[in-house]
Amino acid sequence: MSFQVNPLTEDLIAIKNQTAIARSLRNLVLTAPGERFFNNNLGSRVNELLFENMDDITASSIKGEIENTIKNYEPRVKLLSTKVSANPDSYEFDVIITYEIVGIDAQAQQLSFALQPAR
Repeated sequence: MSFQVNPLTEDLIAIKNQTAIARSLRNLVLTAPGERFFNNNLGSRVNELLFENMDDITASSIKGEIENTIKNYEPRVKLLSTKVSANPDSYEFDVIITYEIVGIDAQAQQLSFALQPAR
């Protein structure tokens, strides 16, 4: 998160629209179930799967977790596609999520990031 300050009002700048939804999707994927108070089911098991074998089976499991999490917890988007590919050379999974924002007339959005195991 960036805590940028508005130079005129000296308030924090709020993140809106597409940027807020993209950050929400990424946060949902990286949140483990039980991390959020009062909503123990929110999140995905992606962090657990990062310590499995670096192969297509694990990539498919991660893809399923991401899709289920977005469908269950982010009603502002319509998920179009999810692509997860293993990158064993850098020991990471590359993720590309394509979605449309519900309720506004905008073209499809794409969010991409890398998942790496961290201890």
